[in-house]
Amino acid sequence: MGKATDIRTVSTTLYFLPVQTRVPLKFGAETLTSVTCARARVTVADSAGRTAEGWGETPLSVQWVWPGALSFAERHAALRNFSLQLAELWSSIRLPGHPLEIGYDFQQTVLPGILAGYNRRQRGGREPVPWLAALLCCAPFDLAVHDAYGRLHGRPVYETYGPEFVNRDLAGFLQPATGARVSFKGKFPKDFLLCKPLAHLRAWHLVGGLDPLDASELNGGEPRDGYPVTLEEWIERDGLKCLKVKLRGNDADWDYRRLVKVGHIAMKREVDWLSADFNCTVQAPEYVNVILDRLRDEHPRLYGMILYVEQPFPYELEQHPIDVRSVAARKPLFLDESAHDWTQVRLGRELGWTGVALKTCKTQTGAVLSACWARAHGMTLMVQDLTNPMLAQIPHVLLAAHTGTIMGVETNAMQFYPAASQPEAAVHPGLYQRRNGQVELASLRGAGFGYRVEEIQRVLPEPAVTCEA
Repeated sequence: MGKATDIRTVSTTLYFLPVQTRVPLKFGAETLTSVTCARARVTVADSAGRTAEGWGETPLSVQWVWPGALSFAERHAALRNFSLQLAELWSSIRLPGHPLEIGYDFQQTVLPGILAGYNRRQRGGREPVPWLAALLCCAPFDLAVHDAYGRLHGRPVYETYGPEFVNRDLAGFLQPATGARVSFKGKFPKDFLLCKPLAHLRAWHLVGGLDPLDASELNGGEPRDGYPVTLEEWIERDGLKCLKVKLRGNDADWDYRRLVKVGHIAMKREVDWLSADFNCTVQAPEYVNVILDRLRDEHPRLYGMILYVEQPFPYELEQHPIDVRSVAARKPLFLDESAHDWTQVRLGRELGWTGVALKTCKTQTGAVLSACWARAHGMTLMVQDLTNPMLAQIPHVLLAAHTGTIMGVETNAMQFYPAASQPEAAVHPGLYQRRNGQVELASLRGAGFGYRVEEIQRVLPEPAVTCEA
């Protein structure tokens, strides 16, 4: 038996917004110099015929979701085409429910078959679109449904995650780990979220593999656009206290030297915390252990500043079931690319991972459910960026504000394409600049995600597609 608050979808519109980086961002073996943001508008209706529209957006970050041998152009085209196909499916979800139920059922029963069919028909035996990429393409529509639901009922999104709105308790979505003294019966997401969301968050700055750290590393080709270029300049301007260091994962000497140099700059400029991101290229725990142990012995203060280690190992846990307990014994170890959903979080916990890095680009539904599972099992949370500009920044920081992370939120769009978000920054200045090492959420208000889209003076391109039920 459903609730009077249940909704169904009645139309979708999809836009593609191109964005160019001011400086390159290195992802593992690849480098990002541009990105297409997929922005979805979804209209929903309740049983009384009332309607509301909501918005969702995420960068189609090809290099992150689909590292592979194919050209960037071919992978990028495949993600755009798959997003267009999903727009039609999301426009006519007839079975009513809460957004969590709609999103979960879509990912469980519809998306796998659509992806398999797309790969069979469109890919013709070529490298298939991965599941993580499918979730990325799904995310703008899922986010938009959550936003529309909140707007229809005049509530912020995170106030709709209790039993007065959600039909199923968490036992209808999640299963405890074997042997765990955990029950999801009678529990709802609001039981695992912060009672009072944070109004400001510590901001983590991304130190990319190509980023100059100080003036000695400048080559003269850097942009002259009024924004900082070196790490030292960023720390000084933004008052940074947290630095995420991108490493190679296949060159231990380079990784060690990079951590040491960043660490010395951090200590000199009173940065509090570091994290190490090995970009999923490490094949064995010993690689990470040797670097950490050397830091502990040679630079103990720097070692103490490392708050956690992020996803050193390959994406797919089933294909690479590496026992990571030796790394986690040294530092908290966070799943990121592998944490597609709560089932992968469960598998990660069995292998020794201790934390989960959530991302709204894997869908709001998946992020909320993974957060609930992880918190119920004593795992630590972080919310990591996908270099989210424009509207994509808002659900991203709200997730961190409501789930309770180990420390703040990673936010780096202002490093790589700050101009892209100028219309949104005019309404939400505290979200698109980092001051005193923080981002501020005070400007977010109203129903849904609090975007205040009516006030944002953004001129959208022509829709890529509009679909109606």
